Amino acid sequence: MNETHAIKKLRTGILGFDEITEGGLPQGRTTLVSGTAGSGKTVLAAQFLAEGIQKFGETGVFITFEESPEDIRRNILSLGWNVTEWEADNRWAFVDASPRLGEEAIVAGKYDLGALLARIEHAVKRTGATRLAMDSLGAIFSRFEDASVVRTELFRIAVALKAMGVTAMMTAERRQEYGDISRFSVEEFVADNVLILRNVLEGEKRRRTIEILKYRGTSHHKGEYPFTILPEKGIVIIPLAAIELKQRSSAVRVTSGNNRLDTLCGGGFFRDSIVLVSGATGTGKTLITTEFIAGGVESGERSLLFAFEESHEQLFRNATGWGRDFERLEAEGKLKVVCDYPEVAGLEDHLIRMQSIIEEFKPNRVAVDSLSALERISTIKGFREFVIGFTSFIKHKEIAGLFTATTPTLTGGASITETHISTITDSIILLRYVEMRGEMKRGLTMLKMRGSAHDHDIHEFNIDGHGMHIGDPFRSMAGILAGHPIYVDPEV
Repeated sequence: MNETHAIKKLRTGILGFDEITEGGLPQGRTTLVSGTAGSGKTVLAAQFLAEGIQKFGETGVFITFEESPEDIRRNILSLGWNVTEWEADNRWAFVDASPRLGEEAIVAGKYDLGALLARIEHAVKRTGATRLAMDSLGAIFSRFEDASVVRTELFRIAVALKAMGVTAMMTAERRQEYGDISRFSVEEFVADNVLILRNVLEGEKRRRTIEILKYRGTSHHKGEYPFTILPEKGIVIIPLAAIELKQRSSAVRVTSGNNRLDTLCGGGFFRDSIVLVSGATGTGKTLITTEFIAGGVESGERSLLFAFEESHEQLFRNATGWGRDFERLEAEGKLKVVCDYPEVAGLEDHLIRMQSIIEEFKPNRVAVDSLSALERISTIKGFREFVIGFTSFIKHKEIAGLFTATTPTLTGGASITETHISTITDSIILLRYVEMRGEMKRGLTMLKMRGSAHDHDIHEFNIDGHGMHIGDPFRSMAGILAGHPIYVDPEV
């Protein structure tokens, strides 16, 4: 496309939106936002205006056909947008076309949009608005029975808005998450661009996504992208497809916190690597996490631990039992421990909060104990997207990461978590119980370490009050990782 005729895009300022649209909304054009009830249409429309005011100094007009302006002011105040203040400064204007109590029904076919368009144009000129939101088309077009009339009137609105020079976002209802794009099945053909918001129930869990169905004459990312709605932030989109594999790969080694494990790894973990520790309950995953965190602090690094299965006090007690003083490290500002039950928020909310904490604390290494706990609150697709989003985030910041995952059986078998993220992680450490002559022992092996030579044996290890002690490899044994160890005569 000739650059002189390329469609300019208006940055919206909505977190993640400008990434998946490759620059924002096409300037001077109309965008249809279609979705079911509760999908976030009104929030997106209001946020489009709010971000313009807060980040770019652009004014906006909001046309409401359903809720009263007072209801909208009150509803979005929790998102940190003081519309009343903006109205007083002539930066935000409402055009109220919402129904009044006792208002007579309008006879279909006799409703004239001329007066409404005149009011809109007056508000645009009075505020000098460059952004406009219209919520929602269904409320006004439900007054018309003939779809051809709806199309004609919608086209009339689109032409009028374009003549006003505003970039417009219009919302419309749909009856189901997948199927007809909009209520009247004509709106999407008149609008220049179409966005679909979904709020799908999968496995008793709600998951919001946004899809760019049409972006006339300009490029954009394809597919559905998860998003959430947060207090003081509004809609936050997680732009997974916009993540680029451009992070640098460091050759610098950092300690695992255990000298013997460093030797098995070929000299320690890489500074920007992601390590997965997989094992059954009680095999030592939290201990490896503790040594990883403490080893970083002892090397002069700042460490951050996200715990989703144990409380702050329990983690500190366990660390003390292994000779690690987490309380002192936290008091010195070298360690931060964040504990939450996974069920307190959706996976997208957890991801955004974790990223914010990392931005604020600026750690050199991060541990998550455990991913299996987070997996139970999400769909398979949502969980994998979370892992991709989180690992790419810390890799770009060259932060060493360690995740734990719990296997379903005591003596063998891969965890579901391990299966889903094994290709994403740089290193995998397997911890297994080994039954030998009626006695339970523990085994450790480096299954994978990307970009480095490493030990391939399965080593016996034990745990005491000083931590983990990795010993010699199991000899004359086969089937340990499968959970069915058998003795093999070395002379046969």
